[in-house]
Amino acid sequence: MGCGASKATILSEAPVSSNPDEFFAYQGTGPWHACRADSVIPPRLAKSGAASKNQCPPATLQELLKKAAEEKGDKPAMKVERPLPALLSDGSAPPVLEDGQWKVWTYKQYYDESRKAARSFVKLGFEAFDTLAIWGFNAPEWMLSALAAGFAGGKVGGLYPTDTPETAAFKIVHSGASIVVFEDQSKLDRLLPALTQRLEGLAETSNETKQGDLMQSADGPSRIKAFVAYGFDPGNYTVKLKGSSIPVLGWSSLLAMADSVEEDVIETRLKAVEPGHCAVLVYTSGTTGEPKAVMLSHDCMVFETRTVLGMARAHMGLCAKAEQERVLSYLPLSHVAGKMVDICFPFMATATTPAWVTTYFARPYDLKAGSLGDRLRAARPTIFLGVPLVWEKVADKLRAIGATTKGLKKKIATWAKEKGMANSKACLLGGDGVAPFAYGVADKVVLKKIKEKLGLDCLKFGATGAAPIRVDTLQYFGSLGITINEVYGMSESCAACTVSTDRAHVWGSCGFQLPGVEVKAFKVDPTDVNKKEECPRAPSMDAAEDTYQGELCFRGRSIMMGYLAQPDLGIEHVREIEKKTAETIDREGWLHSGDKGMITKAGMVKITGRYKEIIIGAGGENIAPVPIEDHIKGHCDGINEVMMIGDKRKYNVALVTLKAVGANGETPGTDDLDAGARRVNPSVTKISEAIKDATWIEAVSAALKSANGNGKVCPNNAFKIQKFMILPRNFSEEQGFLTPTKKLKRAIVENAFKKQIEMMYNSSEMYVQYDE
Repeated sequence: MGCGASKATILSEAPVSSNPDEFFAYQGTGPWHACRADSVIPPRLAKSGAASKNQCPPATLQELLKKAAEEKGDKPAMKVERPLPALLSDGSAPPVLEDGQWKVWTYKQYYDESRKAARSFVKLGFEAFDTLAIWGFNAPEWMLSALAAGFAGGKVGGLYPTDTPETAAFKIVHSGASIVVFEDQSKLDRLLPALTQRLEGLAETSNETKQGDLMQSADGPSRIKAFVAYGFDPGNYTVKLKGSSIPVLGWSSLLAMADSVEEDVIETRLKAVEPGHCAVLVYTSGTTGEPKAVMLSHDCMVFETRTVLGMARAHMGLCAKAEQERVLSYLPLSHVAGKMVDICFPFMATATTPAWVTTYFARPYDLKAGSLGDRLRAARPTIFLGVPLVWEKVADKLRAIGATTKGLKKKIATWAKEKGMANSKACLLGGDGVAPFAYGVADKVVLKKIKEKLGLDCLKFGATGAAPIRVDTLQYFGSLGITINEVYGMSESCAACTVSTDRAHVWGSCGFQLPGVEVKAFKVDPTDVNKKEECPRAPSMDAAEDTYQGELCFRGRSIMMGYLAQPDLGIEHVREIEKKTAETIDREGWLHSGDKGMITKAGMVKITGRYKEIIIGAGGENIAPVPIEDHIKGHCDGINEVMMIGDKRKYNVALVTLKAVGANGETPGTDDLDAGARRVNPSVTKISEAIKDATWIEAVSAALKSANGNGKVCPNNAFKIQKFMILPRNFSEEQGFLTPTKKLKRAIVENAFKKQIEMMYNSSEMYVQYDE
């Protein structure tokens, strides 16, 4: 979690290999992808190194869970508070349950119950290569179901807990799910009408004539055989769906069915599954249309997990000893990061290292109720992946506490953080790793206590990903002795393609390429992804010249099989998905990320924007908004989000939101400013007041002027923001402005605030007050 020794071993450059034998040899023009659910993509093996058969033998996820159960079957695999304590009347979370009240699954129980559920799914009609859909918050039954789908010869498709019923229905039908596992009665009640409507709309499509090698389901577009509940017992009953009676049963009833199916059935199914078969479907966020289903093979996931684990073990000592490591599961398991960190990493590490890993589960309401810290203190994770929003919320709370500290206590805390910052700077790539004088005292007296209160005192690998994180947030945690390592990737690359470690990281960089994975920046022909030229390496992270910047592309063993094309949806759908896959993975096997970035001569990767977000000014300038937006947010603590607008305009304007109580990405929160934002002007406590307050307007104006005046942030006038407006509420999933991974849906936001944007362009003032 930081280089706390008197002298840490810090690398001078990223540990990136140039040996061609350590990468898969792409020969010919492919195709290097597939779109059918029953396709096999053979493992892309290198001759040596991390991607070789010797270092990472091809295997299925189920084989590794079995090995974990055989090696350490008595060790705790999963822990969850049961029964789930309800929120108190004031909306706050009740205290953490005593350790003895947490329900525990050992690795043997994990393995046995997964196989038992698989036999029951087979009894309900689950066929080889079928999809099992799961809609609900993280729970042991989520993981048991996911592994059970593989034991039954199929794959799992996760839905975000926050998906609307219409989105959930789309994913269930698109994935061809035959079993749907759900969390609570309200989800089923809302899903059934949406499913009925979706299936009625497909009635004509399902009767289309077969074409080519497409294969229609015997059941037409409705394949669903059963609904299975977890977290509550619905009793056993049936529901009507398109004229068919579909059974609904609880988890205990499901397991009770297993005895009617022989174990040999599962063994036969397993023998037919190859490492190159699809293991999971991960749905993209759908920022520009309907979500696409990323097909990840068993081998993709095994290689990715094993390689990241190898880096963490070598650089930070994670899983190096015969001791317990701990994970807190709170990010959606439908997200690729949740799957890799919470599901695959624990049993992979338990199967292949001296350690064993226990997954603790957060409560479903922890993020909304602000009680995630209670679960962190209970679990004391040794590995923790936090999306930027989570890290920034924690930092805001700590800053607010620090602002109220006075006198000698304040002086000691400031001194300790200065020592922590100096130590963190010494541990950046190329640093000497020498701890400053008295750092050990500062850590013992102050910093260690802060980490204990956060529940991060045992942290070995702190990471962030899924969205850009502000450098000032990384620096703040660095001052506390906590290193947050940025990782970068996408669903299509099976999570991380680049990784940072305590021995090799730079603030503002998302790390270096994962061993066995190639990462390059290309100037790509906008009309043909197969025409591209590699960009030269940048001399430093500060290099702003466009010549060094291009589209970040990846290839290797962790790259997706392709996007799933569902024959049930018709030939046009299949052709569209095949076209999108070919546009994403080119003929040389390169996966195109859509992200603009550069790679330094030291091997560190930096993202500078996203091509879909690029603003093209009236003069033709290509402007990446994120670095400018981040600079503004970093120069005014009270700002939550900044969104630049300026496409085909003479100049740029910005929509600004402020930090509010209850704003967590899922919901917009209240009109009340949070503790951090109230520091801007202590006499102003509400957003509706801040919109009219001179101090607030000046604070935001100063942050904009800071960006405009910085030549590295805004190289010329075309990049500058000339006007801004403070909105009365935050962007959220609930409003449709954010994706489930909290990415901004810029086009939707811009359309929703068309009137306000035109008000800015028609005004002569820098600040334009919001008006409905």
